[in-house]
Amino acid sequence: MPDAVIVDAVRTPIGKRKGSLAEVHPVDLSAVVLRALVERTGMDPSLVDDVVWGCVNQVGDQASQVGRYAVLAAGWPESVPGVTINRACGSSQSSFDFAAGMVMSGQYDVVVAGGVESMTRVPLGSGRDLGRPFGPLVRERYATDLTSGEFPGGDFNQGVGAERIAAEWGFSRAQLDEYSSRSHALAAAAIDAGAFDAQLAPVPDAPGLTADEGLRRGTTPETLAKLEPVFREDGVIHAGNSSQISDGASAVLITTPERAAELGLTPIARYHGGAVSGADPLKMLTGPIPATAKVLKRTGLSVSDIGTFEVNEAFAPVPLAWQAEFGADLDRLNPLGGAIAVGHPLGASGTVLMTRLVHHMRDRDIRYGLQTMCEGGGTANATIVELLR
Repeated sequence: MPDAVIVDAVRTPIGKRKGSLAEVHPVDLSAVVLRALVERTGMDPSLVDDVVWGCVNQVGDQASQVGRYAVLAAGWPESVPGVTINRACGSSQSSFDFAAGMVMSGQYDVVVAGGVESMTRVPLGSGRDLGRPFGPLVRERYATDLTSGEFPGGDFNQGVGAERIAAEWGFSRAQLDEYSSRSHALAAAAIDAGAFDAQLAPVPDAPGLTADEGLRRGTTPETLAKLEPVFREDGVIHAGNSSQISDGASAVLITTPERAAELGLTPIARYHGGAVSGADPLKMLTGPIPATAKVLKRTGLSVSDIGTFEVNEAFAPVPLAWQAEFGADLDRLNPLGGAIAVGHPLGASGTVLMTRLVHHMRDRDIRYGLQTMCEGGGTANATIVELLR
């Protein structure tokens, strides 16, 4: 079976809601990272077998096949296809896993995986506004909980799930706010050290955006303590220990080692293994725990073998519960900060994290890195990549 390798990974700076990227159409934002891959590698885009693109709210500006229109907006040949994937927050991580799998199966030689989300232009929950997505059979299955009064409107709710996780693992608000402050501090240090400079693609329509826009320097547990809880009156989850609503795009170029050599390209990392798992859809956000266990078993690795972890910071209890279950070294967990500090542009976040991960591994000579993300509906992806020294 051929290996799948990452040749390059690139992302836009993440824009905050109604910020610098607010006026950029998501198709055009996608085109920015596709063009950047060509400019950075010198690759002929006609060689790309497919563009596998993540996007969550596929309505309005993000309807009608964002992946295909991104190819056309980038000026790539009409012969290059595109497909759009939705696995909630893990959409572009699934795009990455699917793309790598197609390369390893021999069906594709060169593929781009990535994603986009403009949460300013297509607000969170836009799809739900058009109907009742869960259906009566799902509601019947979970009726006791959904009609308990805990879940707003009788619907599945990630914020309530985060509250349940905090209670189950015994996290206090002070612990969550301390972790969230850490995210801002680490992101600020990474930006100041230029850790993201080599992975960022400038957005021509937002020339002033040179770094992730959501960072709030000087965030402390004391400043976060002033924020009101959102999902329960006596709860611990609030805007400051949750991921930020954001805009952004990201892309990863995947091929085989042999094809990379033919094209004169030097791979960064090898796809070592991936897994996807389901979990309780009411808590919704615990999926990274079984997904991580699954990918570790599949690859024969242990937590101690992994040099760095990217666990998406949807809410502070998510990485903390994951860390508590696996006993991972806190210094290896989200060492550059995360979505609490810089944002979570849903469909782009999977390959945003992969971009951050592989560049960090190369910068620090880290052999193995693991990425995992919780997803709406109670699923999660976990992926391990290996640095090619």
